[in-house]
Amino acid sequence: MLRITPSIAIPDTELVERFIRASGPGGQNVNKVATAVELRFDVAQSTTLPEALRERVLAKRDRRLTAEGVLVITAQRFRTQERNREDARERLITFILSVLKPPAPRLETRPTRASKERRLGSKRERAGLKRQRASHAWQSD
Repeated sequence: MLRITPSIAIPDTELVERFIRASGPGGQNVNKVATAVELRFDVAQSTTLPEALRERVLAKRDRRLTAEGVLVITAQRFRTQERNREDARERLITFILSVLKPPAPRLETRPTRASKERRLGSKRERAGLKRQRASHAWQSD
């Protein structure tokens, strides 16, 4: 059981762990032992996450989330399988906690007078530069 908050927990049956060979340094240990962990959590089919939270997780644009709604976390920072397993689970908890609080609604603001003047001033400068190029650059007598 992976506890996210006191009220939200993911049972181990919904988590799929696969042990793979890690890349990078580590000597011969890397070639022989599958220490990296690929943790998969099917968010779309999960029955333990509240509906609002599941929708926010699926709406989050993250490269670890597949088109089918499966969250894939690969952990290979450590040399031991157990430590990588803990790391992957910690990262899953962090990911879900980041989506737990709904985003604050955007307050509509208006541009300040100074920002409008800066924008128009830079447009005038650019237009003047282009006007200079057009009138002088190609005139040959």
